[in-house]
Amino acid sequence: MIENKKKVVLAFSGGLDTSFAVKYLSEDLGYEVHTAIANTGGFSPDELQAIERRAKDLGAATHATLDVTDEYYNKSIKYMIAGNVLRNGTYPISVSSERIFQAMAIITYAKSIGADAIAHGSTGAGNDQVRFDLTFQIMAPEIEIITPTRDMTLTREYEIDYLKKHGYVADFKKMEYSINKGLWGTSIGGRETLHSEQTLPEHAYPSQITASGEEHITIGFENGEIAAVNGEKFDDKIAAIRKVEQLGAKFGIGRDMHIGDTIIGIKGRVGFEAAGPILIIAAHKMLEKHTLTKWQQYWKDQVATWYGMFLHEAQYLEPVMRDIEAMLESSQRNVTGTVEIILRPYSFTLVGVDSPFDLMKTDFGEYGEVNKAWSADDVKGFTKILGNQMKIYYNVQKRNNSNDIK
Repeated sequence: MIENKKKVVLAFSGGLDTSFAVKYLSEDLGYEVHTAIANTGGFSPDELQAIERRAKDLGAATHATLDVTDEYYNKSIKYMIAGNVLRNGTYPISVSSERIFQAMAIITYAKSIGADAIAHGSTGAGNDQVRFDLTFQIMAPEIEIITPTRDMTLTREYEIDYLKKHGYVADFKKMEYSINKGLWGTSIGGRETLHSEQTLPEHAYPSQITASGEEHITIGFENGEIAAVNGEKFDDKIAAIRKVEQLGAKFGIGRDMHIGDTIIGIKGRVGFEAAGPILIIAAHKMLEKHTLTKWQQYWKDQVATWYGMFLHEAQYLEPVMRDIEAMLESSQRNVTGTVEIILRPYSFTLVGVDSPFDLMKTDFGEYGEVNKAWSADDVKGFTKILGNQMKIYYNVQKRNNSNDIK
């Protein structure tokens, strides 16, 4: 009688760490290994097929490709646009936000096939280990988590030698830069990102500059969601994002270095390119300036900052995130219109907006020019009342022999 092996689902990317994990989990720990990759828009069909072939060559019992791109847009990107979310005013929370949705998809798959354990290839020095672990623990606390790379503190050389000894040989040539491409941007890590005084060279960016001069584009929004690019209507929001990315990337727009605090408490640096997100957020923010009131903008900015921080720090499943999303969605009911942008190499200019909800287009007056809805005497009286609190304060200071107004 053949003993039934325990099942483990491995979050599989096809890289060295997860390739090692397939062999180690099956050969050393005796698991029946089922690999899965959750695509949030960063992999091409050819890349997904190559990853599946590698998993099967390594001996995986089954391999699953889980497409969660639409879910990622509807449950995250939509709200990051609504909140104009840029971590530390710079980073559009690109790949880091994808990890949560990848983790949720993989743990759901693991539960569906009755897995006894789940594994990932994160190291002990980054944010992803927390994002995967925390999501797995919340969604399936009964399933064991196995992390060979982290727990064994493995070296690259050890993993390659191990695979060779177990009959698997592949080109695991170490890339000069670690690149994680996603729908909402691409992160780039390498030599320069480890040193505070350096930045990435031109050749480190996957998208090279191919355009010169200027190009005018337009981005249309309906209720805060991207709806058109250059006049072309898009029902598919994913396609619209990719169109803006294509237009901006050829100018080298959206490149920057994110410096921030990691979940585990150390400072970290990563380069990124995100032409689509940077242009969409900039256009959306400008449209909001025309269509939202002062206090709508203020309070939306407050909650959006928390939303971005929680998302980056693995707190997506915290219930308050649904409350923040409700407020962000409500705030977008008048954010409809078109924004014109001029693209140039390494830069862009927001030209202006056209919106039926533009609060500048009123019969009340034109700023700095003509008042139509109030008189000069109205302003004189308003100003007198507006100053009452300060007048009272300084009057009391004077009465108590204060020498100067400070």
